[in-house]
Amino acid sequence: VQLQASGGGLAQAGGSLRLSCAASGSIFSINTMGWYRQAPGKQRELVASITSGGSTNYADSVKGRFTISRDNAKNTVYLQMNSLTPEDTAVYYCNLETWYSAYWGQGTLVTVSS
Repeated sequence: VQLQASGGGLAQAGGSLRLSCAASGSIFSINTMGWYRQAPGKQRELVASITSGGSTNYADSVKGRFTISRDNAKNTVYLQMNSLTPEDTAVYYCNLETWYSAYWGQGTLVTVSS
């Protein structure tokens, strides 16, 4: 399984960015896809996740600002990030988990300027 993330970049505080991550390969249909992030000097943390059935989970710090969604037909997960703050600056990693394994995409850098 390979995960290809895209959509990172530079945004101003208060702005928006949309991340995408497409999964390819032999993918078990029942899975959870999500986004994690790692800021400099900090541990990687869960940002948001969504199951193949559509159940979502968000970190408290992004609730009300970020929205995760997925297109099961395309094996793609999206993260719409609004009202960005400099504290959202991090490398964002796409993740796919099944009952037997976990996969990671390459990170995509999100930088929010004040």
